Amino acid sequence: MEFFELFQYAFFRHALLGSLFASVACGIIGTYIVTRRLVFISGGLTHASFGGIGIGLYAGVSPILAAAVFSVLSAFGVEWLSKRSDMREDSAIAVFWTFGMAVGIIFSFLAPGFTPDLSSYLFGNILTITKGDLLMLGVLSAVLALFFSIFLRPILAIAFDREFARSQRMPVALFEYLLMMFIALTIVACLRMVGIVLAISLLTLPQMTANLFTSNFKRIIWLSILLGCISCIGGLFLSYCLQVPSGASIIFVSILLYAGAKAGMFCRKRKENFLR
Repeated sequence: MEFFELFQYAFFRHALLGSLFASVACGIIGTYIVTRRLVFISGGLTHASFGGIGIGLYAGVSPILAAAVFSVLSAFGVEWLSKRSDMREDSAIAVFWTFGMAVGIIFSFLAPGFTPDLSSYLFGNILTITKGDLLMLGVLSAVLALFFSIFLRPILAIAFDREFARSQRMPVALFEYLLMMFIALTIVACLRMVGIVLAISLLTLPQMTANLFTSNFKRIIWLSILLGCISCIGGLFLSYCLQVPSGASIIFVSILLYAGAKAGMFCRKRKENFLR
């Protein structure tokens, strides 16, 4: 079967649409993550979401919905604990990281009846995206685009200089909690695509690649969305050709894009130095 013949199948069209929505959501919130240096926090929330999946399987509710609630609560917990004088930020992240994984493992094994393949949540499979997942990703992308469009000025101030934002009487704490909530929801929305293990890569690699070409916040967002789409489509093509998991293929293409951009920038600097 030729690759382009897959377009006649609904599951493949869903995968492409999910790639677009996920690229928009990750491109927007991922730029904030990289700018604020919240990659470690995002990694903690990614793994903490497994606790919600385990609880969802045990309670007989949607694992993705349970993961969303658990991740948002974990995000608020990390934000609250990290602001306490008796708790370091990395310690707060470790608490929820390990707690979420432990809860997820315990409740998934206690779940009655047949337990779904947990590897699908750990490593993802974009070809299994449902209409419900598309709706969640689409709504989240629209909300993020609207939120960043309206509140871009305070978001930039908080991302680059929180003390300045406070001096301008901006509600820094409120924005930080809201943005942590969006980070958690974006992570959960991408679980079906790339899984818990790889979700953080989709939130950082396109942004890191975009940052090689520009330091402008808006341009990084737009370029990250484009690179995210290229990574998803390229990952789908690689997955089809090599018959390997799609989630890992998407991240592999993202890494190749970053490595290629880094190598290109290095060669360009060497050439400029040589011409001098």
